[in-house]
Amino acid sequence: MRQGEPTLAKQAGRTGRKFSALSLIRKGMRGGDWPRVWRHHDLAPTYDVVIVGGGLHGLATAHYLAQNHGITNVAVIEKSYIGSGGSGRNTAIIRSNYLTPEGVAFYNRSVHLFERLSQDLNFNVMFEQRGHMTLAHSDASLRTMRWRAEVNKLQGIDSEVITPEEIQKLVPLMDVSGQARYPILGALWHPPGGIARHDAVVWTYARSADAQGVHLHMNTEVTGIDVKGDKVVGVRTSRGDVSAPIVINCTAGWSSIISDMVGVKMPIHTRPLQAAVTEPVKSFLDPVIVSGSLHVYVSQTARGELVFGAATDPFASYSTRGSLEFIESLAGHVLQLMPSLAKLRLLRQWAGLCDMTPDFSPIIGPTPVDGFYVDVGWGTYGFKAGPVAGEQTAEAVATGRIPKLIEAFQLDRFEKGTLTGEKGAAAVGH
Repeated sequence: MRQGEPTLAKQAGRTGRKFSALSLIRKGMRGGDWPRVWRHHDLAPTYDVVIVGGGLHGLATAHYLAQNHGITNVAVIEKSYIGSGGSGRNTAIIRSNYLTPEGVAFYNRSVHLFERLSQDLNFNVMFEQRGHMTLAHSDASLRTMRWRAEVNKLQGIDSEVITPEEIQKLVPLMDVSGQARYPILGALWHPPGGIARHDAVVWTYARSADAQGVHLHMNTEVTGIDVKGDKVVGVRTSRGDVSAPIVINCTAGWSSIISDMVGVKMPIHTRPLQAAVTEPVKSFLDPVIVSGSLHVYVSQTARGELVFGAATDPFASYSTRGSLEFIESLAGHVLQLMPSLAKLRLLRQWAGLCDMTPDFSPIIGPTPVDGFYVDVGWGTYGFKAGPVAGEQTAEAVATGRIPKLIEAFQLDRFEKGTLTGEKGAAAVGH
């Protein structure tokens, strides 16, 4: 079996095969010919669209090209295995309580797509809308929360500022006393927010794209992109060359490198984002908790593990190794919020690569090179945007027009000075 090709029986919907609980147990004990989630293909000499990057954004784009626009002669090219990059190195938080009207509308569309994803694609992505809580530790922070709440309400988003007493009802272990080093004055409460299983979301889109005829090429590295007369004509890979009139850059960490292949410069710098997970314990934490002042956030998985994260590392790097400094700082800040977690043991830590733009908003759409599109610059918030980014990028490619939801995220905004500043809602909230 090839690396990255999970063969879970419950993913056999593409083949139409059904498995009872007993048959799953028998297969697990005896082994056997498990159905593959997606197929292996030889590299075709030509495709209508080549997508660089086999993560959530690339797979979602392929799915929506096929489902919404009937474009199925598509190749998704991934250097490693499906979901091996940022899609498998995040904390799977989903929300739409952003600061700018453009950001709120965009991420709200993604929340709606997540709400229907399991039913629409017949695969459980384990999306749980437990609520998202952003704490305020100062008067200035509380004013920002009220500002965000009003922007959200004007956009029809369920979001409000709640009191320390209301916070403690939702999270009994939270220290809301006046003796805390960082007193909690209130919080922005966003009930539609939650978490999903990141690998399940990736597999869902990969499975659907494959079923519609898209070719998924793993362990295939893009080594160059051919351009003639300011127009894309093909892609060079470690397995051979293919011709294609459209290439979409859906990478994270290497987005500027891929764009450099066609001479398009991206205002992006890459930083690691570290996270950690504890041993599983009895479920006690429903909402996702975020503290921008302490640069920390925490959620609890369905298995009982606590997932912690913080802000990006303060330097540009391609390292995905964890550090002792991160764990020490993280543990101290978490214990300031919930001192009773002191005896929990950390099981593992990891890091993902975040492509940061000057205004903390993504770059989506066409570029000066005809046929070259980008879906990049997602910083710390790419997972939650996967469905909507794929949907909107697919529409831009298929119609040749820029959809309204991504008008504010065009590359030329950096030349025009029309930035979409999301630092106040995206820097730590993930």
